[in-house]
Amino acid sequence: MTHVIITGGSSGIGLAIASIYASRGARLSLIARSAEILKQAQDELASKASTVGDIRIETADVAREDEIAAAIHRCEAAFGPCDILVTSAGVVEPGRFEELGSSAFQRQMDTNFSGTVHAVRAVYAGMTQRGRGKIMMISSGAGLLGIYGYSAYCASKFALHGFAQALRSEARGRGVNVSVCFPPDTETPQFQRELAFRPAEAAAVMGTVSPWPAEAVARKVVAGIERGRFEIYFGLTLFLLGRFGPAVRPLLNWWFDRAVARSSSGVSKHGG
Repeated sequence: MTHVIITGGSSGIGLAIASIYASRGARLSLIARSAEILKQAQDELASKASTVGDIRIETADVAREDEIAAAIHRCEAAFGPCDILVTSAGVVEPGRFEELGSSAFQRQMDTNFSGTVHAVRAVYAGMTQRGRGKIMMISSGAGLLGIYGYSAYCASKFALHGFAQALRSEARGRGVNVSVCFPPDTETPQFQRELAFRPAEAAAVMGTVSPWPAEAVARKVVAGIERGRFEIYFGLTLFLLGRFGPAVRPLLNWWFDRAVARSSSGVSKHGG
């Protein structure tokens, strides 16, 4: 039976991915920081799983390597070696760079980038020894283009892309498939919290595109895992950025700069 471990599996994209695998009879290990929200996720998935015992929950902060490693090892002890790892745990705290405290900046790097590295490290040796395994890292469209007010978040997600590229080269010959995906704005609880802190200039740019449902993102992620694709994009703009970034990025930056300038002008006129 396939054992799928999902960090950040208690809500949002992670939970939507878990729902797909639960309906397919996989054993699921969900890891997140909140025991209460994890239990809610476990109850929600119970009706789709083969048995309630096929869904395991563990509390851990991915930013703490000892915590996430111990949690993953407990999951493997209970359900067997990890066949598929999905690193969906992440945080986003928008804010202009000069207003964003060092702790908020570091928190996003520690969770989004280092947290992924910690989870991958916990399963990687076993996967390479067995000569099989799949790793899916959840990056973001913000990992393809710098966005006003998202300096820390973009940095953490750009870093993930570089990590995935390098690890893919190392893992390919050892039977381990490494993938990375770049979701757009997605309808999740975290997205709703983020909107309250999104600078007006960023909203002027990002608010022009409707967010994707988490279920639609999850279906595309799972399909990418099954097909062994390295990079998974969502929508034409992100696809073009991923494939033709150097050519497309200047045009997008030009459009973004104009939108930001108009927004800043409007704020100045009405905000005093």
